[in-house]
Amino acid sequence: MSNQENITSKISTGNSLFPLFLKLENLRLLIVGGGKVASEKLNAVLSNSPQTNITIIAIDISEAINQLVLQHPNITLVQKAYHISDLDNVDIIIAAVNDIVTAKQISGDAKSKGILINVADKPELCDFYLSSVVQKGSLKIAISTNGKSPTIAKRLKEVINSMIPNEMENILDNMQAIRQGIDGDFDEKVKQLNELTNVLVAKRTTLQDIDKPEQRKWQRVVIVCLLAFLLMIIGHAFFSYIPFSKVADDFRSIPNMIDKKTFLLMLLCGFLAQMTDGSLGLGYGTISTTFLLAMGFPPAIVSSRVHSARVFSSGVSGYSHHRFGNINRKLFKALVIPGVIGAITGAALAYYGQQYAAKVRIPLSIYTIYLGYYIIRKAFSKKRHDAKVKRAGWLATAGGFLDAFAGGGWGTLVTSTLMSKRRSPRYVIGSVCLAEFFVVLFSSITFFILLKSVPLFEVAGLIIGGVVAAPIAARLVGKLPLKTMFILVGSLVILTSCNTLWNSIVKLMAH
Repeated sequence: MSNQENITSKISTGNSLFPLFLKLENLRLLIVGGGKVASEKLNAVLSNSPQTNITIIAIDISEAINQLVLQHPNITLVQKAYHISDLDNVDIIIAAVNDIVTAKQISGDAKSKGILINVADKPELCDFYLSSVVQKGSLKIAISTNGKSPTIAKRLKEVINSMIPNEMENILDNMQAIRQGIDGDFDEKVKQLNELTNVLVAKRTTLQDIDKPEQRKWQRVVIVCLLAFLLMIIGHAFFSYIPFSKVADDFRSIPNMIDKKTFLLMLLCGFLAQMTDGSLGLGYGTISTTFLLAMGFPPAIVSSRVHSARVFSSGVSGYSHHRFGNINRKLFKALVIPGVIGAITGAALAYYGQQYAAKVRIPLSIYTIYLGYYIIRKAFSKKRHDAKVKRAGWLATAGGFLDAFAGGGWGTLVTSTLMSKRRSPRYVIGSVCLAEFFVVLFSSITFFILLKSVPLFEVAGLIIGGVVAAPIAARLVGKLPLKTMFILVGSLVILTSCNTLWNSIVKLMAH
């Protein structure tokens, strides 16, 4: 068998459809049918080509279609039975009727007039299929299963949509500007564009990696802040606690200063807390605060210890999320500055009014219990759409304040609220984790200034466990199925919130 025959044989047993992108707004579309299926087809057309001239013919018209007609003057509604004369002056047809006899008649009439037709749920009568479409700005990807399984096409749409960054429109605009500025003949232009886009297929890169200067900038910021905070702690330890005449003796005594059992428990706690926080976007403060209180640490200094440990683990986590392309820069920028302001305010008030922290946790816990339920409910809903988050800055301010003041709550409040709005879990978690680094950094600096100490050795295990878990969790966040992530986040929010609510009530009753 020749190579050409091999190719022909493979095509005949696979998907032989030829993909096209039509300028539908230049064509005249007829939709026959007025029920739920017709409404779905109409929505698909309007979401992709909203200015298309559309005529709808049906005896019974659903309320959903009537509402769309009111919103789009380019739709003509004709309430009557179908007749072959309706095909006059029509370029393309979609038949969505719950009657096989009528469907066959419309298909036959269309073919006799040379008009392309799609018949809902009847692949054998179709000249073309409506694909599931992924769209990010000007990028559009159509998915076809050759009419075998629209459900699979929809699921693939969800997966691909979560993989492509929201900044794709900016990338396409930049590439268009580069393309227009390249000189030379066609071959030279192709060569230069190929070199520029090699990053898209490089190992362990994402579409966001095409914006390398911006990516490197934030990675450098995280590293510089981490080093500065570490040097601040080391400098404070040298100049305040360690007499220079006894430096060698003190270094040798460091192992004796650490309780091995406590260190191992802290190590496990730090690892589990950061795995949870880095992969689900919340839980570090709640888990580690609960653990420290259970070990008998005074409540007044728990928050400073947790935040000291979180500077390191959240720094590695934020760096890792940025490296794996889990960051929505617009969302991150909307969160970071308000979050820092809230954290500084919360840390200062925590120093002067720690006794009120339990009261603040009660309304927060009730709110996040509802959010957990809402997130789980969304995981099982059929409709999937991203809702825009309004006043994200105020949300971040509240999250930063409660996190510093009550010893935890940044991820629980901010991640839960953003996830309840149906934002993509991958980019929500990555952006919140990167912003969290700056929030806990500034709250820790505030605690350092007020308390004049950072208990580095007391939470060394917490720090090491968190640093080890951070890159693992950041890698995991892009691998979990979307529905699974919503269920896990919702369940964790409910469990941790119930635990926080119970402990807060017990504390208030004890007083």
